[in-house]
Amino acid sequence: MKKVYIYVFLTGLLFGSMEVALKIGGATFNPIQLTFIRFLIGGLFLLPFAIRDLKKRQIKLNIGDMGYLLSLGFICICFSMVLFQIGLMGINASLAALIFSINPVFTMVFAHFIVHEKFTKKKAIALTISIIGLIIIMNPQKLISGDNNIWFVLMTLVAAISFGLYTAFGKKRIGKIGGVAQNSFSFLMGSAILLVMLIITRAPILEGVSMATAPLLFYLGVCVTGIGYYFYLKTVEIAGPSTASVAFFIKPMVAPIFAMVILGETITINIGIGLIFILFGSFVNLTDGDKLVRMFRLEKVFFK
Repeated sequence: MKKVYIYVFLTGLLFGSMEVALKIGGATFNPIQLTFIRFLIGGLFLLPFAIRDLKKRQIKLNIGDMGYLLSLGFICICFSMVLFQIGLMGINASLAALIFSINPVFTMVFAHFIVHEKFTKKKAIALTISIIGLIIIMNPQKLISGDNNIWFVLMTLVAAISFGLYTAFGKKRIGKIGGVAQNSFSFLMGSAILLVMLIITRAPILEGVSMATAPLLFYLGVCVTGIGYYFYLKTVEIAGPSTASVAFFIKPMVAPIFAMVILGETITINIGIGLIFILFGSFVNLTDGDKLVRMFRLEKVFFK
């Protein structure tokens, strides 16, 4: 179980820095182009490990598996991540990170129907506490004020919903294919679809790639998209999609810090109060929930 803690923490840390890096990259690359480049790099980085893992498992991918991977690539990369990149360009990086962190709400719903994952009392309590924190942080009354255009906010929210679907759907064959192979092949397939879109629309493909932008692309492609998603789906494989989604409760704790230090965004009182709720919700979900429930007598409050 300690391994799961490490995977979740590292995923949250890497994903927490994603919005700042994407915000910077969005100044040079268009949304589809940047999404294509970073997932192509991430998929290629994981490919040798994916091939080795498949050989170790003695698994040969059939047509059904390839269709499944293509579906994952389309949901995650072509739909969720492209929408997320577009939405991010119109709102603050910290707000985008907080909205996207709501995706575990949808993961738990989709997981119940897709992989029949039980919705336990522990998950309900952790989810309730964390959602309260997210609501406090986002301060809904100010969502459409200032620079935060409502349409970009809605696109980011749709990206979060579709990522919840991707997370739950990714559990179906991850036990057979493995997290590394599932990441690598779905990333490459999703990138191939985006490449076709770029060619058809005559949009730039590699324009802007240079020595100056190479470090940023390396971080987005290898660190966030490659290593980050590896840890994420490894947690899905070991502990299930709902536990893996705890990374998106950790993500809001680090994303505003990155945004403040690098982009100069401010950390408000709402963020400070909300983070306390999110931290406690993450703690509940990552520990023995039944004992914690009895300790604080929450069971009498929530489940009479």
